[in-house]
Amino acid sequence: MSSTTTANRRPLYGWLTSEAVSLTGTRVSMLALPYFVLVTTDSPVKTGLVALFEMVPLVLLKVLGGPIIDRVGARRVSITCDVGSLFVVGSIPLLYDAGLLRFGALLALVALAGALRGPGDAAKGAIVPGLVESAQVPMERATGLHATVERSATMLGAAFAGGLIAVIGAANALVVDAVSFGLSALLLAWATASMARPAATGAEGEEGDPLPYRAQLAAGWHFLRGDRVLLAIAFMVALTNMIDAAYASVLMPVWARTWGGGPAVLGLVFAVFGGFAALGAICAATWAARLPRYTTYLVTFLVCGSPRFFVLAWDNPLWTVLAIAVVSGFGSGFINPILGAVIYERIPGHLVGRVSSLITALCFALMPIGPLLGGAIISGAGLMVAMLVAGSAYFLVTMLPAVDPKWREIDVRPAVEPAEQVSEGTPAPA
Repeated sequence: MSSTTTANRRPLYGWLTSEAVSLTGTRVSMLALPYFVLVTTDSPVKTGLVALFEMVPLVLLKVLGGPIIDRVGARRVSITCDVGSLFVVGSIPLLYDAGLLRFGALLALVALAGALRGPGDAAKGAIVPGLVESAQVPMERATGLHATVERSATMLGAAFAGGLIAVIGAANALVVDAVSFGLSALLLAWATASMARPAATGAEGEEGDPLPYRAQLAAGWHFLRGDRVLLAIAFMVALTNMIDAAYASVLMPVWARTWGGGPAVLGLVFAVFGGFAALGAICAATWAARLPRYTTYLVTFLVCGSPRFFVLAWDNPLWTVLAIAVVSGFGSGFINPILGAVIYERIPGHLVGRVSSLITALCFALMPIGPLLGGAIISGAGLMVAMLVAGSAYFLVTMLPAVDPKWREIDVRPAVEPAEQVSEGTPAPA
């Protein structure tokens, strides 16, 4: 990181503010949409089906959008997808209030929303190295601050969603998510307009021409396939995300409706978890650069994973559920700053869009299956069995790195320069 240039932190903090707005709206949608489907259809399977229709195009477009992000620019892709999401998500409550929203139309809209969110989220991740370079801060500081924003949004969005659903209904609560996309796009456009746009340093193909799209996509996959640590992280997170998707989209709404007192208590549990996860992320942003990553990973996943499933398997009092949410939330706040820093450190600057898109796509790949499996297990064996199965699977997946010595490489902090942000509309350098 050059000491001769002046740090410009407005893009970093503006991006964080944009993410805070967008993620808060998304957290509202995360609770409002499945609860709306569950209440109107009384079907856990249909609830899982809606999640499937959103996640499949989200994952697919994350993969396919990587070369476009590297060529067109992460900033431009992010803003464009947010503007599109404003209109798509906003159509759901409008059609419902007009009496025109059939289940098939809902599936089509959530699929389109997922198709926009996939490359949009990937672009927001791909812009991070450029923001770090501009702000001249350690990578773990930036990933820790983003995790703080993400966890705070979970807390506020969950609490807000519980009240909104109770007062105006689940469908109308989606208006908040739609508006948040528009505000996010405006904030990001303003904050990053001042970012330096370095001239291209080369081209990927011969005679100054960029590689064809398919070759660019393949280059990202070849790099990821050759880095066993990044690949292991992607597959581990894919499995935990699948279980978490079942937890958030099906298991928790069914628990809230059956034992937990409805959407208000559902929002309270998520808010407590998110609040203490934000506190954990603040601690990670402050101290994670000095902590051993491998040990921290194992300890925090041990406390933030399976306990929250097991406590809900039986009819425990609410204070017990909230106590587990406190401990597991705080532990989870350390996960993303550590894994995020490892990922960005290991990817060359000109491949950030492609490789980070592939990693996040792999991380999301199994999420559509989670809600369907969760709904099927609940329908066939009941909520208690579903919670026990999910909790046991979570423990096994997150503790596998304890017996794989390759994972110890995450403790290595290579002394490399942060990747430069690719200029808008310019092919990435080789």
